[in-house]
Amino acid sequence: MKKILAFGASSSRHSINKRLASFTANQIHASDVVLLDLNDFEMPIFSVDREKESGYPQEALEFKRHIKACDAIVISFAEHNGSYSAAFKNIFDWVSRVEKDVWNNRPMFLLSTSTGARGGQTILEHASAKFRRMTSGHVSTFSLPSFAENFHPEKGIVEEGLNKTFQDRLKEFTDALG
Repeated sequence: MKKILAFGASSSRHSINKRLASFTANQIHASDVVLLDLNDFEMPIFSVDREKESGYPQEALEFKRHIKACDAIVISFAEHNGSYSAAFKNIFDWVSRVEKDVWNNRPMFLLSTSTGARGGQTILEHASAKFRRMTSGHVSTFSLPSFAENFHPEKGIVEEGLNKTFQDRLKEFTDALG
């Protein structure tokens, strides 16, 4: 059984990205899904001074333990002003100091969604380009526009064309899991 680490890269308690990450990870048959909440990993804003004075926060070490313990990673990005959410960026910064190989070359499915028509495409493009340079593992991507119109809690992605693209990318990702 494959262990899938999933999270929405947002600190919103009602994150649509966390919902999309959870839905996606749970589509992978014969897997054990570990769904993280970024609020459980809140820590001081990264700085080299703070790192020298105090070392790594326990939350950063714990987040890294989750990455090492999984077989694959599903992340759905919230887009804040065209970039990562501050919560995700801070975790990412700390974990990259714990170990340079942040993602341990795990296969990744990078997603984004928003209430708007672009579905967080700007951050997804940025994250995809960045993470592809950081890993030798497979990276699949999918953006879901207009979350409220295109996603149903029980049915998943309801727009036919988007669902077909999602299913194709999901198969790509699961094939990479082996």
